[in-house]
Amino acid sequence: MTNKDRTTASAGEKDREQWMARFQVRLAMQPGVDRAVVLQAVKEVTTHCADTGEHPRTAFGDPDAYAVQAAARLVPADRAARERRRGAAVDRLGSVLKRGREVTGL
Repeated sequence: MTNKDRTTASAGEKDREQWMARFQVRLAMQPGVDRAVVLQAVKEVTTHCADTGEHPRTAFGDPDAYAVQAAARLVPADRAARERRRGAAVDRLGSVLKRGREVTGL
């Protein structure tokens, strides 16, 4: 293997790792996603890519968009809705607390 081939292989591997890292982070941020869902989705992607030799971007597209799709497919709708409601309540509480600190000067 020439130095150019090694460099190209390294760049491809680095791109694959970056895609997977971004996918995992974006997936974990989706409502209702827990560790088991992330592990299942990562396993599906790595298995597909190992079987076909495809790069994840070629097979699944943008990691952010695929994370949303995977979450919609793997997380039960009721759990995702419950987490969205909980997140909205926490956001509202955070806003109230922030305004309270601004008013009181704390």
